[in-house]
Amino acid sequence: MSRSIAGKTAIVTGAANGVGLAIARHFLERGANVMFADIDEEKLESEVGSAEQAEVAARYFAGDLRQKLTMTNLISATMSAFDRVDILVNACRNVAPSVALSPEGDCVEEMLQHNLITSLRLSQMVAKRMIQQAGTAEDRANPATSIGTIVNLSAIVGSRVQKGLLGFSISMAAVDHMTRVLAAELAGVNIRVNAVAIGSVMSASLQNVLKDDSEFRTTLIEGTPLGRLAAANEVVETFEFLASDASGFMTGQILNVDGGRGILDVVQSPLH
Repeated sequence: MSRSIAGKTAIVTGAANGVGLAIARHFLERGANVMFADIDEEKLESEVGSAEQAEVAARYFAGDLRQKLTMTNLISATMSAFDRVDILVNACRNVAPSVALSPEGDCVEEMLQHNLITSLRLSQMVAKRMIQQAGTAEDRANPATSIGTIVNLSAIVGSRVQKGLLGFSISMAAVDHMTRVLAAELAGVNIRVNAVAIGSVMSASLQNVLKDDSEFRTTLIEGTPLGRLAAANEVVETFEFLASDASGFMTGQILNVDGGRGILDVVQSPLH
């Protein structure tokens, strides 16, 4: 099956920085129409340009995706620009340290809202749009026809215990299981749902930590079998693969892209 995503339309959240930005740029380079979505309008405009100056295949949408109306407007803007949506990449996530024994400081509610609820609600809304544009019920039921793909950004702390990240870890575990449940629920209408769990990857959050903590950089590298940190653009082809027909028989999978960290003992650190 083809790995091409050329001509398809993708919404990529968290697309102003880090991994989300790298994915959106890569999809654009591979010929997809891309809606860059993020809350940081200034950064989006600097990356994509104004609507008049942007490439025909690139648009941006700024807003707080924790709000249902913002999600509705994002989908409407995508349909207005490109007439359809074929791919959703939920790369918008937040990381915060947790005080495990403090209900006020464990960040659980905050992390679940940012990382789980937002991705879940947007996935539900986009899936409905994918179903509507797919044509007849017979078309949607044809096992040879994929009507859309959803790829979630996760982290290896979703399956590995790590101190100092209670809220974030719980939210990533929830994202992983959401991926599996949605995959099972949506398989009947030929929408595939997968996730990529990263570790030792220079996401925006990791970059912020490493600016002030060179000791942690050393610890992280020593805990990564490949002996280095990955740039954000080293994970983008995994997202492309999961968004394309090349992974047409894959759904409900969480792929680790972590330099081998997942096969070693836990690295004690303030971040994933």
